Amino acid sequence: MEIIEKKENKLVFRAKLNETLANSIRRNINQIPTIAIDEVEISRNNSALYDETIAHRMGLIPLKFDKSLKEGDEKVLKLKVKKPGPVYSGDLKGDVEVVYDKIPITVLNEGKEISIKAIVKQGIGKEHAKFSPGIITYRNESEITMGKEFLEEVRKTFPDAEIKEKGDKIIILDDKSKSLIDFCEGISLKEGKKAEVKDTNNLIISVESFGQLEPKEIFKKSLEILKKDLGKIAKKI
Repeated sequence: MEIIEKKENKLVFRAKLNETLANSIRRNINQIPTIAIDEVEISRNNSALYDETIAHRMGLIPLKFDKSLKEGDEKVLKLKVKKPGPVYSGDLKGDVEVVYDKIPITVLNEGKEISIKAIVKQGIGKEHAKFSPGIITYRNESEITMGKEFLEEVRKTFPDAEIKEKGDKIIILDDKSKSLIDFCEGISLKEGKKAEVKDTNNLIISVESFGQLEPKEIFKKSLEILKKDLGKIAKKI
């Protein structure tokens, strides 16, 4: 495996991996336990939004994963705001922390208030999307071969592209953006030529986190769950 891009909530890497296996890992992301607001008790809501809308928005606010919280346990968050203006996720106070404190929940006018008690529980994305920790996607890595006369134009538009020169041709490795293929095919067609595109033996895998867990941990946990499930099948066979 080779890391292509690494950010706080995103990890992109190259790997020689069977597509079937990659898809199985991708699907198991919804088996990873996280925490989310599962129930709300709204005692006062003078905002313009219905109680149901407020509850829906609060359920989708990512919460920092508390490893001490086991299945069946509950934590409490409270939202009590009386001042006019936007009400944000950061106004939630209690047993766990929000990942992002500027997610808008509602807006209050002068003299209005909102008071809510929220129950936090553990769950998995298979049960509800609010428990999903992120997204895993994958695609084939492509190799583009085209005339050397396009070298400077490609470098100018995609300065980070990996380009190799071979005789009167250039070979470009598309490992970051599918738009590179479209660009190369487009400029080739303008000159009445054709760029040759073929897949390599690698997959480009992208793991994006909603903030509850790190991307590396999401991929690792998804893989562990898949191995555990395969072990159960092997025993039954």
